[in-house]
Amino acid sequence: MSRQIHVFRSPDRFLAGTIGQPGEREFFLQVVEGRRVLSVACEKQQVAVLADRLGTLIQEVAKRFGAEVGTPSRTASDPVLTTPVDAEFHVGTMGLAWDGEGSQVIVELLALSEEEPTEDIVLEDREDGPDALRVYLTLADAEEFARHAGRIVAAGRPPCPLCNNPLDPVGHICPRLNGYHRDVRG
Repeated sequence: MSRQIHVFRSPDRFLAGTIGQPGEREFFLQVVEGRRVLSVACEKQQVAVLADRLGTLIQEVAKRFGAEVGTPSRTASDPVLTTPVDAEFHVGTMGLAWDGEGSQVIVELLALSEEEPTEDIVLEDREDGPDALRVYLTLADAEEFARHAGRIVAAGRPPCPLCNNPLDPVGHICPRLNGYHRDVRG
């Protein structure tokens, strides 16, 4: 089967979203351009890292190139996944780049594969590489994505005040208490 590279040059929406209840949520990244909708599955930590790195990239671009963030070109009025959500692939490797000529942030998400993709496979779009999703965003749209993704990650289970691991509704076995089960709600 040949490699699929999905390119979205001016998406209407690019967002992170979840399906399920906290503690059992599945995370997705979704891009919408016209009637074209593509979703990829990912881990919560990947969403958090992508949001953080986008924030850092935006700050660096503004500092180095004097680029202004501005306002998002698309409305973020509907930050919910378009259903049905059918993941094209599970994200393995993620990459970010700044296109100075087009003044755009490029988000590249590669499918999880058994082999770690090498730089030449990615940069040259070689046929033997993993499937990929490439999304071009303005600085404002990238900032809006990062802000929304941060809210999605934070909307999960609250952290334990002792070990910072997520708390289930009935508490959890805290490693800081040597496995002693303590209800921290009261």
